[in-house]
Amino acid sequence: MSATTFLIDHPIPGTLPAGDLTAAPAHVTVPHFPSLTSTVPRELVHRAGVAEVMLTGWERVDDSHFTVAAQLPRRHCFFAAIDGCHDPLLLAETIRQAGILLAHAEFGVPLGHQFLMWDLTVDMNREHMLVGSTPASLDILITCTDIKRRGSSLSGLHYEAVILRDSRVAATGSATFTCTSPAVYRRLRAARIGDGTPTALPLTSPAAPHDVGRVFSTDVVLSPVPEPDCWQLRVDTRHPVLFDHPVDHVPGMLLLEAARQAAAATLGRACLPVGITSTFARYAELDTPCIVTACSLPPHADGGERMLVTGHQDGELVFTSAVTVAPVVA
Repeated sequence: MSATTFLIDHPIPGTLPAGDLTAAPAHVTVPHFPSLTSTVPRELVHRAGVAEVMLTGWERVDDSHFTVAAQLPRRHCFFAAIDGCHDPLLLAETIRQAGILLAHAEFGVPLGHQFLMWDLTVDMNREHMLVGSTPASLDILITCTDIKRRGSSLSGLHYEAVILRDSRVAATGSATFTCTSPAVYRRLRAARIGDGTPTALPLTSPAAPHDVGRVFSTDVVLSPVPEPDCWQLRVDTRHPVLFDHPVDHVPGMLLLEAARQAAAATLGRACLPVGITSTFARYAELDTPCIVTACSLPPHADGGERMLVTGHQDGELVFTSAVTVAPVVA
């Protein structure tokens, strides 16, 4: 049900011919433009900024299969190109948006419901995700499984995504989420948030940008601590991309960025993560320090290095991310 292509072939009523202010209203025919495209409504992907909407349309194949269209910009203010490739975290954000879009537009979840992402994976074929001379147009094949309902309402689902660019598989991914009404969410979060959004911790000092693969300190999400391969999560609620709108917890995309930066810091170089597999055990709270640690995993079959990044608050696990880094090109 694409909501983004508009066919304009009807007349505009009420136009008067030039020079005759007494004539009856005439009709002026607007030219027919059959392929105009825009992004989907930002409300359907939980974004405040139109510039942060990556999706441009969708269609139902059947009750559990859908196609979603997306476009990645050649340059993004935060998800910048790495080694000539589109940022894989931008693909992760696109996968996240696709699930929320379908929940609202195809499964009838009302706007205002809250979503909790339990896991998110993305694996990228770097040769098919190079930045070209135009934005990257993507076709995403979505398969929904484990569709859960509470009565007639959707309460959660898992979905697999195959991302095509020029008919070639550019990436794959998956995600699982649950959703709940505002009233239920308030009850679930009452002990933590009370009647409003918690006050975030004072902003901590950033790690050196070049140590975590960043250019600007404002984009650094880790703060140094004395222990090796360990950092405190740096939560800047003023960041225009990671905090596109006010929320009462740390967004999942910030946690993925923390995993990427921790991997770069541990490896001692900026790196291209071609695979990220993340699970989210609980909400990451704004008002409690989150300690991020990283350690090495056995290398990937193609020689890429792998890191396990975890985050804990009050001694409890918040998230884990297994990050696979592309081999260094000689």
